[in-house]
Amino acid sequence: MNGVPSVLQDQRWQRFITDVVSYVTLFIFLIFLLFPIYFMVVTMLKPEAEITAVIAPMGVLNPTLENVRSLITETPFLRWSFNSLMVAVVTTVLSTTLAVLASYALVRYRFAGVRTVSLAIFVTYLVPPTLLFIPMSVVVRELGLFDSVYGLMLVYPTMAVPLATWLLTGFFRTIPRDLEDAARVDGATYWQAFWKVALPLARPGIISTGIFTFTVSWNEYLYALALLPSSSHQTLPVGVPNAFSFGDAFFWGPLMAAAVLGSVPIVIVYSFSMKAFVSGMTAGAVKG
Repeated sequence: MNGVPSVLQDQRWQRFITDVVSYVTLFIFLIFLLFPIYFMVVTMLKPEAEITAVIAPMGVLNPTLENVRSLITETPFLRWSFNSLMVAVVTTVLSTTLAVLASYALVRYRFAGVRTVSLAIFVTYLVPPTLLFIPMSVVVRELGLFDSVYGLMLVYPTMAVPLATWLLTGFFRTIPRDLEDAARVDGATYWQAFWKVALPLARPGIISTGIFTFTVSWNEYLYALALLPSSSHQTLPVGVPNAFSFGDAFFWGPLMAAAVLGSVPIVIVYSFSMKAFVSGMTAGAVKG
């Protein structure tokens, strides 16, 4: 009997040590993860003298919003933000819609060459964008959409649809076919079974795919640089570096202000969709 308390005490100490190690590891990871965000915010609030000092302080001695004012009033930052948002939203809606229909057809219907089509979609996703932006530029110019955000709305789905289709194929495979068969036995058409049964069950995967597509479209640089030479038509990833970098000289204050403000839409999207995003990622990881 005397050995039982000793065993319990040893178990408590083991749990305590495990918890301490876990929390310390998590704390170190959080510092490593959040430091870039801290650096951006601090640099945004620093005056130019503190940023260019020989020994720059890690904190802010004289906080100022001059960098934000310079970004908004001296550049078409709001216009760039609107262009990025419009392109990202249209690309996300169009790509996700096409990917839902394509992935559902690949999973539910058996036709000649279905595996070949699935493999072709995956291989298309693996093609580097650097190999395609020159022919894409020619196509966009021939269509009269060069130097227009509508050209990006046409080009971005060519990158986003293969990725979104590949992701959603795994989610639709996790939905039992029996549920749709039961709905059709009860009188539902194929479209009604898809719309009222399969689509609601795939909602976490659709939201996760939409978040990925929105993020990729919001941050894309190469095609925006090649297709939008005019400053007023550019998106954030292109307009901001062009406005605040001259050769090897960089205006870090406005650049960091643009980085912080430009991250707000992504943060909002993730915040409102976090529950479905985590659910979708878990489903894809466990069952995909």
